[in-house]
Amino acid sequence: MTVDVEDYFQVEAFFPHINRADWDSRECRVEANVDRILELFARKETTATFFTLGWVAKRYPQLVRRIVDNGHELASHGLAHFRADRQSRTEFSDDVRRAKELLEDIGGKAVHGYRATSFSITRGNLWALNVLEEAGYRYSSSTHPIPHDLYGIPEQPRFAFYPFADSKFMEIPVTTVRMFGRNWPAGGGGYFRMLPYAVFKRNLKTVQNQEHQPCTFYFHPWEIDPGQPRVAGTSTKTRIRHYLNLGRTYGRLERLLDDFKWSSIAAAHNIDGVSGI
Repeated sequence: MTVDVEDYFQVEAFFPHINRADWDSRECRVEANVDRILELFARKETTATFFTLGWVAKRYPQLVRRIVDNGHELASHGLAHFRADRQSRTEFSDDVRRAKELLEDIGGKAVHGYRATSFSITRGNLWALNVLEEAGYRYSSSTHPIPHDLYGIPEQPRFAFYPFADSKFMEIPVTTVRMFGRNWPAGGGGYFRMLPYAVFKRNLKTVQNQEHQPCTFYFHPWEIDPGQPRVAGTSTKTRIRHYLNLGRTYGRLERLLDDFKWSSIAAAHNIDGVSGI
């Protein structure tokens, strides 16, 4: 179970409408939303990995400490939600190193994992995985093996793999299910809000029972927040992707935590000696 810790105004689809310089003037709702998630996880006896944006950590250090104090894995989502495929190698290296140091200073724990904004490690910037290893990360969960207009490497392995023959650095894709000759989303995000819950449950059960692999699921704190401010001027496509079924997500998550046993990525993949599920 993974959470991408960012606020509603930081999503990539809103970049044409919200200037980064205005982020500090926006109503921040991430702290209250993450606290609701922490309460839900505690009630359902679930541990998770929180891929946390450096921008959020710097402004809400106590929130980072609550994540750690509640027994969850703290991981990196970069500094300020820049797509990895729009950064140079030098820019990306600086970003991921500074984010790791910031989170470790605040959380007091080693940060092993990284997730790129919008799964933006794609065919054209696979060098980013080398940079992450060089920066001291043990794994990435930055790819999605589906066809998509913003990301995706459909031909890559669907489950955790070692991209370098001489290294234990892992890439852990978001879960997909293989049907009708292609990969279909089964790991959360907007698909979890748009598709019937029964479809997601069936797909996860298929992976679990037929392929015997751990599933990687993700969502964002803003996805449980139907009262978030609306951003004006967005396209119909963006509005559907961002706002559809926000009022149902929390209830669906409750069902998901009841129907499956979840843990952090570090635990599921025995990273740094953390026990498995």
